[in-house]
Amino acid sequence: MANPNPPPADSTQLLADDDSETSPACVMSFNASDPSGAGGLTADITAITSAGGHALAVVTGAYVRDTAEIFDHCAFDEEAVTEQARTALEDMTVSAIKVGFVGTPENISAIAEIASDYAEVPLIAYMPTLSWWDESQIDNYLDAFRELMLPQTTVLVGNHSTLWRWLLPDWPGERSPSARDIAKAASELGVPYTLVTGIPMPEQFIDNVLATPQAVLYSEKFERFEATFSGAGDTLSAALSALLANGHDLQAATTEALTYLDHSLDAGFHPGMGNIVPDRMFWAQADMDLEEAGDEPAPGDPQSADPLITAPPFDLPTNGTTKH
Repeated sequence: MANPNPPPADSTQLLADDDSETSPACVMSFNASDPSGAGGLTADITAITSAGGHALAVVTGAYVRDTAEIFDHCAFDEEAVTEQARTALEDMTVSAIKVGFVGTPENISAIAEIASDYAEVPLIAYMPTLSWWDESQIDNYLDAFRELMLPQTTVLVGNHSTLWRWLLPDWPGERSPSARDIAKAASELGVPYTLVTGIPMPEQFIDNVLATPQAVLYSEKFERFEATFSGAGDTLSAALSALLANGHDLQAATTEALTYLDHSLDAGFHPGMGNIVPDRMFWAQADMDLEEAGDEPAPGDPQSADPLITAPPFDLPTNGTTKH
């Protein structure tokens, strides 16, 4: 029997339009699979979801690792990476791109070419420590990342020590470079913003600084944890990517991403015999505790409905400067 009240001919499109206004923003992440769950795509997917995004996870390879150390990495070829990404991009609108460890210079080149086709989309690049890898492989990877990925990058994220040794290998003198010094070196390679983490400070504190060559845009100090974590950098950069994808300005997104990381580390746990893994779902446990207690979340808590801190907007330049 025919439906006596058929929907209007364009109802499917109307439903799609309504859904697009309320659905989470899509964030494409290029990263390696991590079977330990400490970092890699596992960290990206959970952090992006926690920050209100929908993760489009492109597998670039797989680590051979546990929670203590990385033993090896098995890379996908660039064709497999490209096909994963472009198939998803033809179907869904992406609002941010996050690039973690992608394994080979060939994969870097393929991802840079994809990013150049989506130059209006902010690209957040995270550079982890590669000390576990062969020295010649490290050099080839860093050279390709510097030449191909950094000109596409909107925000570069990395630990102070890692970025210093990569971008300022001939730094003179006893004074360590500041975040602005590192941002200047990154800017010369095409990066407008650099988020430098883990800057040592007196009295067991570390600083995290969002900088350009001209100014420090945001700085947040945290007390140093007396523990060793795996996956902190992927967690921070993925959360930042999701917050930018959802339309938050750069300073507010950085504030929220660092707060999210701090809570994740504070709630970290030991799934194995190695390092502590951030609990990126700490807020879910907090919600359950509130339901059991019958209390409302306090203003400023991660589970609060309060809006993000109001901050002056920063223009995010497009990530494309070169066609590959």
